[in-house]
Amino acid sequence: MANLRFYTNNPLALGVTVQLSESAAAHATRALRLNVGDSAIVFNGDGFDYDCELTSIKKNTVLAIITAANQVNNESPLNITLLQAISSGDRMDFTIQKAVELGVTRIQPISSQRSVVKLSAERAEKRTEHWQNIAISACEQSGRAVVPVVDAPLSLQHWLAANPQNNATRILLNPVGALRLAEVEKPCNETQLLIGAEGGLAQHEIDLACSNGFQSIVLGPRILRTETAALTTIAAMQTLWGDF
Repeated sequence: MANLRFYTNNPLALGVTVQLSESAAAHATRALRLNVGDSAIVFNGDGFDYDCELTSIKKNTVLAIITAANQVNNESPLNITLLQAISSGDRMDFTIQKAVELGVTRIQPISSQRSVVKLSAERAEKRTEHWQNIAISACEQSGRAVVPVVDAPLSLQHWLAANPQNNATRILLNPVGALRLAEVEKPCNETQLLIGAEGGLAQHEIDLACSNGFQSIVLGPRILRTETAALTTIAAMQTLWGDF
């Protein structure tokens, strides 16, 4: 049967009755055809899965009572923040979804010079909410019980100003002056991975990143699309240093 995990932003504890979100309720009743008495799992990002039993189904309202709490221990040992320049179409959605499945801790959309998509403040707020929902759905599917935060878009300059260089390992894809990923020392703390949009990063953005501690790496002789570059690098990190 399909993975019966549903996210809720409500506090959860043994014996608590929780109401599923409207989208989760619709999925549970219309797609999965669940009935009163059926079992499922809910989570709210606190690191636990909560077994529950459906107690009431009325139109779009589904109630369930928590019957058990189980700590989930499948988070990656790597603390990866993905700084992804905003890409167009479904590419950004795909990148966020798969990055969450691969175990990233945080996602920071970057408004770069070569990003095709330019967001007003209102559109940026809506897109951030949309991207956060994609991250939640990816957690539902992949079994993660900690939900990565998707931050509001920032320019690289503003992000760097708010995040001065510390003990993090900073990496960007750039063939000039680059190391192979295997030549980079295993991170001890956070890893910050910067990926350009469809046209890559502008030279002044690369220079700015390098002057703020980012090490250029190259993954191989072939040019990768933005979504391929992000996901391949994360997968390689998990293989070299993580839990793959």
